[in-house]
Amino acid sequence: MKKLLLIPALMLSSALVAHDYEITPVIGYNIAEGNINIKDQVLVGAEFQYNGFNAIASPELSVLYTNADYENGYTGSTNIYRVALNAVHEHDKIFGMIPIAKFGVGYESLSTSKSQNDNSPFMNIGLGAKVPFTDALALKLEAVHMIKHNDGRYDSNLALLAGLNYAFGGSPAETAPVAAVAPIDGDDDNDGILNSVDKCPTTEAGKSVNAEGCFIDGDDDNDGVLNSIDKCPNTPKEVTKVDADGCITEVNLHINFENASYDVDEQSHANIQRFVDFLKATPHYSAEIVGYTDSVGRESSNQKLSQNRANTVKDMIIERGVSENRVSATGMGEANPIETNDTAEGRAQNRRIEAKLTKN
Repeated sequence: MKKLLLIPALMLSSALVAHDYEITPVIGYNIAEGNINIKDQVLVGAEFQYNGFNAIASPELSVLYTNADYENGYTGSTNIYRVALNAVHEHDKIFGMIPIAKFGVGYESLSTSKSQNDNSPFMNIGLGAKVPFTDALALKLEAVHMIKHNDGRYDSNLALLAGLNYAFGGSPAETAPVAAVAPIDGDDDNDGILNSVDKCPTTEAGKSVNAEGCFIDGDDDNDGVLNSIDKCPNTPKEVTKVDADGCITEVNLHINFENASYDVDEQSHANIQRFVDFLKATPHYSAEIVGYTDSVGRESSNQKLSQNRANTVKDMIIERGVSENRVSATGMGEANPIETNDTAEGRAQNRRIEAKLTKN
């Protein structure tokens, strides 16, 4: 990659700060359960949250106050103080808002207790959301359900709260200031893919690559061995078997014979010549010419016939200029059929010549 030309640009440090503390003054409305005979009332308070732990939830201290009037035959009013310790979980931002959920325990104290509504602990669960204005300020909306035990019964209050959340404190999440950069693009590995999008920037010359500049493997000669490990990348289509390196081990010469005959017809001479040309071009190979028959006739006769077929083809290869010490012949009789012997077409395919190749 070419070196990058740096253009210094000071970034806002507030964008790099993970705030450890939050404080939220709140105002809201409390809806009381009917059997405690307290009118619904406005309440105020504050919430204090600490975010310094690397955990799924953050601790929060909640303090709420209201002055409520009694009703249904009970006179007077009471001051109600509630203090709770909660665990608050904040979800990732959705539609510009940060969903929140919390659960905790607290204590409720009343200055005047009536209707068997006494001072006691409570449990609460809440749902809400933050709507950020800036990195440090957000609107916080909550619905908190509080349940307490009163003289053998369970009573509940529902608090609907809104407040201005202020976040502060904490250490920079990254070293600031940082520099903005402008890249000088190019194509260092000459694969046709610009450096800015090249995910494989050191591709060897001549390799085929995809849109991200990474090598595309394949099997161009369709021999079942990937190009990246194929040591013989131009295997002819007539080849029936290759080794783990993609090099030829067996070839079907496509020489067929009439029934009970080992005469090579004129059409097959061209196939033999192509194989001779291959052997001349690859002197490191030796060839075993293997003859086969169909299953018609006696097995002993078929064995002899297959040997004659192999010998005939071997002699034709030697006559065309391949060294005698590189060619041998074997008859396999009716063994290893490649098609069914129940049809004329299948038997014709089984009357064949194959060449097994070994490296010298």
